[in-house]
Amino acid sequence: MSNFGECAVAEVPGSDVRAVVSSLALEQDRKWFAVYTAPRHEKSATKQFDCRQIESFLPLYSVVHRWKNRSNPKVDLPLFPNYVFVHIERRQCFRVLEVPGVLSIVGSGREPSPLPNSDIESLRSGLSLRNFEPHPYLVAGEKARIKSGPFAGMAGIIVRKKNQFRVVLTLDLIMQSVAVEVDSDELEPALS
Repeated sequence: MSNFGECAVAEVPGSDVRAVVSSLALEQDRKWFAVYTAPRHEKSATKQFDCRQIESFLPLYSVVHRWKNRSNPKVDLPLFPNYVFVHIERRQCFRVLEVPGVLSIVGSGREPSPLPNSDIESLRSGLSLRNFEPHPYLVAGEKARIKSGPFAGMAGIIVRKKNQFRVVLTLDLIMQSVAVEVDSDELEPALS
């Protein structure tokens, strides 16, 4: 494909019941994996995944940048720099690795490690409901569990910023963290 910005999608008319059942079975085999990209290649990799009909998720957050020409544009940046999440079957890893800008699939040793579906689904549903920003990866601190809202069940480390509570949620597999604003009544102590 010579045009990286666009892709052609062909639709097959009609559907077969066996094809629907087969696609449902395949859906159960699919898992979320973290893909490590070259610096600043997250958005282009996501476009290529779309063109190749690979389900992907690139969480973004907005920040106002001040540039030398005194303009203050709002810019969408990756919440997890150098990472994109893909929802694939393990046997599709080679298709992911063929995408320009993709360096590897995160895992232990030579085997890719899937992420918990609940973590990715919570991020997908909650990004539009809360203010997120990247946060340094933390190892120690006071742990809390979110007991209500779209992130119910997720655990993280409590941090205060400007009289607001934030919980730093960590994806250990990729050693990345994000901070999300929460009300204190949404938190409960997390058991280790």
